[in-house]
Amino acid sequence: MEKDIIASGAAEGERSSPGAAPDNKRWSANRKKEVVLRLMRGEPIDALSRELGVEIYRLQQWHQKALQGIETALKAREGDPLAAELNAAMRRIGEITMENELLRERIKRSHPLGSRRSKR
Repeated sequence: MEKDIIASGAAEGERSSPGAAPDNKRWSANRKKEVVLRLMRGEPIDALSRELGVEIYRLQQWHQKALQGIETALKAREGDPLAAELNAAMRRIGEITMENELLRERIKRSHPLGSRRSKR
């Protein structure tokens, strides 16, 4: 009879909801994204919290981070004029550096004035 009481008590303490995520399963970015999309579609946060076994504050954090990520992505500029100007300047510096190196090598090889030094 004691076995029946222990077994029934254990069953009552466990969560048996079909959609509950096990505690040991890791929340990947993709799973979090799906939950946030459900929140954005208008599902109640308390119902999601109960279904998934995740605290409400954590769901709110995921939602807030998702909104910040969206905002950051929308703020990013394509073809920033300053970046393009910097890239052009860096290319030009590279070309000038290469020209200088080639001229120095040419001067070292030819030594046109090296044999005309005075012997004072």
